[in-house]
Amino acid sequence: MSFLQTTLLTHRQRVLRLYKAAVKNERSWYPERDEWRFRAIVLRDRFEKNRNVLDLVKAQALVAQGEQELDKNLHPNPFQYPNCPGGVSYGREPISPDWVLDTWHPMEKAQFPDYFSKRIALKKDHIDWYVKKYGVNKFNPEEEGHPHEIHDMDAHH
Repeated sequence: MSFLQTTLLTHRQRVLRLYKAAVKNERSWYPERDEWRFRAIVLRDRFEKNRNVLDLVKAQALVAQGEQELDKNLHPNPFQYPNCPGGVSYGREPISPDWVLDTWHPMEKAQFPDYFSKRIALKKDHIDWYVKKYGVNKFNPEEEGHPHEIHDMDAHH
């Protein structure tokens, strides 16, 4: 495991995690979907054969043996989806801030009327909450005038 384990796992959790890791490892070794699915079914059959083992000592030994087998057969370059953590494209696309949607042209906004009507209502609710919690300030020009107005530069000369 690639993280610090802080809780004890039940036997069931260990078995499920072993199965999931083994299926993912098979995906790395067999990139063709039909071959991978066949290998996953064979793997599932191996787990099903030992499903009803009631002797806890034997069951724990089977899990330990399975974990050792998985460690021995790990792929040196495991399969990763490109946009998932660890993938080659992870984090390449920056997340756009919310204010970018305010710069959309009205014709673009008209293509998503439900979304933008809900967004306007949520923004109004957020502003009302902010005013209620913090009071009126310079970011609330409706109540205090317009401190951010652009003044004509020639009028001051």
